[in-house]
Amino acid sequence: MYEDLREAVYQANLQLVEAKLVVLTWGNASGVDRQAGVMAIKPSGMDYRTMTADDIPVLSLETGEVIYGNRRPSSDTPTHRVLYNAMPSIGGVVHTHSPYGTSFAQARHAIPCYGTTHADNFHGPIPFTRDLTEEEIGSEYELNTGKVIVETFDEMWIDPLHVPGVLVGGHAPFTWGKDTASAVENAIVLEFSAMMACQSLSINPQTRPIPQSLLDKHFFRKHGPSAYYGQRK
Repeated sequence: MYEDLREAVYQANLQLVEAKLVVLTWGNASGVDRQAGVMAIKPSGMDYRTMTADDIPVLSLETGEVIYGNRRPSSDTPTHRVLYNAMPSIGGVVHTHSPYGTSFAQARHAIPCYGTTHADNFHGPIPFTRDLTEEEIGSEYELNTGKVIVETFDEMWIDPLHVPGVLVGGHAPFTWGKDTASAVENAIVLEFSAMMACQSLSINPQTRPIPQSLLDKHFFRKHGPSAYYGQRK
């Protein structure tokens, strides 16, 4: 059951390894089938090298109950579920501890849009969340991680598909997209943008974000009804 969904999530997790966004058993990718009301995610603590598509558990999007598979799902599953339920436009979520993105998260600093590479996928700075309170950490930590991400986007009035990622303060990045493959792509771009931001600041500490007009041009030529980048489908 759910072969296509489990295979897509399996391949997405392998792509995180290939892109060097995860080490050891850290990180996870998930996907959702909204028509079936289910999500699939990497098994908790499982070695990427031995994992197969058959190991990917499938859960009810509504309750979080495992409805297919024998593996325990990622401990970050409640975070993913909160995002899927709060952001109906997304179809995939990725969590990594990639070094540059995580460094920005630990510094509690947004990743500024210093160039067009960043602007191609993120329509503005990649924000960071507030720190969780002691009560939030001690009670349903992973669920509250998802809630603080949603809170950040609600307060900033950001379209989740226009800025498809966030830095959880003191923790690490989460990204998402219209499907699991897009979420992986956005995780790659987030890390690459974070790396270039660090390097730009090391060359010139007074580096400024690009003008809004250039940001808009690069984002909307790839996204939205007026997009013209790439081939017609």
